[in-house]
Amino acid sequence: MSTNSNGDDDRPLLSVIIPVFNECATLEDLLERVLAVPLPKQVIAIDDGSTDCSLAELQRFSRQGSIDLIQHQVNQGKGAAIRGGLRHARGDIVLIQDADLEYDPSEYHVLVAPFFVDPGCTVVFGSRFRGDAREMSAWRRFGNRFVTRTFNVFYGTKLTDMETCYKAIRRTALDSISLESDRWGFDPEITAKLVRAGHSIVEVPVDYSARSFGDGKKLRWRDGFSVLRAIVRYRVLH
Repeated sequence: MSTNSNGDDDRPLLSVIIPVFNECATLEDLLERVLAVPLPKQVIAIDDGSTDCSLAELQRFSRQGSIDLIQHQVNQGKGAAIRGGLRHARGDIVLIQDADLEYDPSEYHVLVAPFFVDPGCTVVFGSRFRGDAREMSAWRRFGNRFVTRTFNVFYGTKLTDMETCYKAIRRTALDSISLESDRWGFDPEITAKLVRAGHSIVEVPVDYSARSFGDGKKLRWRDGFSVLRAIVRYRVLH
């Protein structure tokens, strides 16, 4: 089966966008796992103003021709990094991958499968709550479920994991929306705008290996307020 919707045989199936900010401890392992996935892909990594060895690691992979590297001189946030990656994406499907190894790239096949089963499928989310998220702490589990249920109330959806990193989206669907959030508002913004544009979101189970703040986890409880504000904002104002 052809993976190309536009007849361009050089166009990869996937553009994997990886925002990176101070992820030196896991970055080499993550990139090797992504590159090992046997799917035609373009890997785009965005160093978002890292102050550790992340940039040097990314430059090494870039010199090998393994990845496309974008560099932000100062930290701008995950949303800004992803927007930068989108400007360089050539794949039929864009897939977002965090650099911290909480999500396993070996599950890419699970994420892309619905696109082959249903040619009309445009958006697939990998749900941690349909998979194995036992390592997630109780308060983080509550927080994720709370913001997802809030999103469902505002948008009439039945999602189980709106905040998941693993979002796979057809390039044609992304071309129809404009994104602006720089930081933690990115996930509710992109989800809201896809839903309001008429796209149905398919959820598939993915496993999740949570890390602690001591391991470098950056999301804090107060960031949940930014997520809730974005849910309301993109329902009321846009």
